[in-house]
Amino acid sequence: MFNSIFIAGSLTWSNVLVTLGLALLLGFAESLYYTKRNLTATRSFAFTLALLPVIVATVIMAVNGNLGAGIAVAGSFSLIRFRLVQGTGKEILAIFLAAVVGLCLGAGYVAVACLLSALCMISDVVLSACRFGQAAENQREVRISIPESLDYDDLFDDLLDAFFSAYELIRVRTVEMGTAYQLIYRGTLRDTRESKRFLDAVRERNGNLPVSLARPADVGSEL
Repeated sequence: MFNSIFIAGSLTWSNVLVTLGLALLLGFAESLYYTKRNLTATRSFAFTLALLPVIVATVIMAVNGNLGAGIAVAGSFSLIRFRLVQGTGKEILAIFLAAVVGLCLGAGYVAVACLLSALCMISDVVLSACRFGQAAENQREVRISIPESLDYDDLFDDLLDAFFSAYELIRVRTVEMGTAYQLIYRGTLRDTRESKRFLDAVRERNGNLPVSLARPADVGSEL
């Protein structure tokens, strides 16, 4: 069942058509699944997931058992330069899955490719249903701007202790051309209904400079 459909590196019309047909089918299935589960997916990304397996499968079939062709293909790929926006971990995983499915099909391991696709989709459904790795509902990120003349050490600790059950200062950076600091905290609110009171208290202390309170967002450039 898990043996390659290609015998001794030989290619036949039937094997090639079966491989490319399954590559298109699995590619479209993965693309459709990903776009339905991630509403922010772009059209170009959906096309990439749909067609990547058949392209990889074709390359693998072309170099199957041919060392010279494999070196030539590797050299041609080294000339390609991708200028892409950095994606999230799930996007990178989806692209890698599509490439691996195409590789398995190109090598003739049809059952492995189908099993891998089904297993990854089922695992995604189960992990999403269990909210695996999801932040707590009352976890918040606080961004506070203060004048550069203020010493930010322990400046807001009493307010944070009053409104947050746990928190940490994760980043300090300069803003407004270096005329102000921005403190970025991440923590867990004791009561989400007290958000306005917390913001008002911070504004009184930082001179009414910008302050924000929001759920931690997934940043595209971070994994």
